[in-house]
Amino acid sequence: MADVVVIGSGIAGLFVATRCARAGLDTMVVTKKNLSDSSTNWAQGGIAAAMENHDLQSHIDDTIRAGCGLSNPEIVEMVVRESAQRIEDLITSGVQFDTDESGFDLAMEGGHSNRRILHAKDATGAEIERALIVEAKASDNLELLEDHMAVDLILQDKSAEIKEISGIWVLSPNGEVQTIPTRAIIIATGGAGHIYRQTTNPSVATGDGIAMAHRAGALVRDLEFVQFHPTALAMMGERPFLITEALRGHGAVLMNNENLQDWKLKGGDPASFSFMLNYDSRGSLATRDIVARAADQEMKRTGDNCVWLVTSHLKSIDLKQRFPTIQSRLDKHGLELGVEPLPVAPAAHYMVGGISVDKNGLAQQCPSCSNPLPFRGLYAIGEVACTGLHGANRLASNSLLEAVVFSNRCAEHVIANLKPESNEELPIWRADGLSNLVEHSPLRSDRIALQSTMTDDVGLVKRNVRLQRAQRRLEFLRQEVDHIWRGSLPTREVIELRNMIHVSRLVTAAAIGRKTNVGLHHNLDHD
Repeated sequence: MADVVVIGSGIAGLFVATRCARAGLDTMVVTKKNLSDSSTNWAQGGIAAAMENHDLQSHIDDTIRAGCGLSNPEIVEMVVRESAQRIEDLITSGVQFDTDESGFDLAMEGGHSNRRILHAKDATGAEIERALIVEAKASDNLELLEDHMAVDLILQDKSAEIKEISGIWVLSPNGEVQTIPTRAIIIATGGAGHIYRQTTNPSVATGDGIAMAHRAGALVRDLEFVQFHPTALAMMGERPFLITEALRGHGAVLMNNENLQDWKLKGGDPASFSFMLNYDSRGSLATRDIVARAADQEMKRTGDNCVWLVTSHLKSIDLKQRFPTIQSRLDKHGLELGVEPLPVAPAAHYMVGGISVDKNGLAQQCPSCSNPLPFRGLYAIGEVACTGLHGANRLASNSLLEAVVFSNRCAEHVIANLKPESNEELPIWRADGLSNLVEHSPLRSDRIALQSTMTDDVGLVKRNVRLQRAQRRLEFLRQEVDHIWRGSLPTREVIELRNMIHVSRLVTAAAIGRKTNVGLHHNLDHD
């Protein structure tokens, strides 16, 4: 029995877990790999925060503008106004942000009108994760279960009008499924980047939290808004490596082959040669939705498999000192910041939609969808949640901010509203209709087929006929994997693929349901 079970060990999961444990609650963190295997650990750019009162309204306006007017203004203002205090909390937890003679060394990123990005070189997420892991391991009342994978949520009474959590099934390293009673579950599992062929996400990002919550009856929304990062390092045969937006904030410029040759011939301000000026007056510092679609369109127009991020007009020494993580990766390929142009292409990066939550991270259920009700004891924070902050497109570096603000509010709500202990006997897990073990050999090919379908038909740019084709293919995959699920013991591979298919179907249905182009959703049949 645990008072609180937190699923996931990124910034959201560890921040909320340490706060709950600090309040005396028996808290358990369940993470399917190591504690540090999270999107937080891979976040390079930084965390956006209005550290001075004069920047509050500007940060609010930038967030709403990036979200194309679909952000919830009340949530945006709440997050921005609480940002400075949450930064102080992170510093208290041991996070060391870069400073200069005037205070924090604030960086600029696309879509921001002011320098407000706190960072630790180009490894901000790793620094935050380091500090929170140290704090978590030193915390009383906090149990950390690595290599344990959440399978499904257990409801107290499936027939009740108001759904309520009573426990969770967890796959342990020895292959057994444990039944863990709990008074509250906080889902902090991150996104679902691996439903696509190319993603900047770690291998754990397979949509587990969204799938589990939706199967249990939680409301999900805005899943058509999938953010593709425009500048992932594109090297043949290697998974994409994120090239932080902060590099463009530092002066790097996007070009295609034609731009690059023209600039080399004529010289001058490289920004004036960028293809991005054909798409947005902000050029390479436009918001991610615009930049990613522009890069994709240029690649399709020219037939090239990348565009170029040019830094040779910037000081090489300064770049290497500011972006050592990137330079370390480039060393593997004989590339150097400030010298060679970097081959980049868009890759799936962030789920803007997710489990619908209120201002405290409390999940909502959807009896009729016209009047959502609270889902007692179930919370979602971080990328897995849809808070209303991002609208149709997330502003750069607002993700870590959202995670820490909602983690703090979630912890306070859990501590104040934890339901009484129950003597209810929970069901032991079993796969429905479990019979002889089924051969798992189709799983790898099914996963590849899923990623190809989502990339080709439900990617950056969509068409109605392709979305409908995706629905048919995903339904076939669902039936095939459901047969395996019902006829075999669970493995991480089976659980992940089941979840990926579930989330992919939700994303596709949401894309079909969105009839106008806005932000990250672009259907050529709606132009």
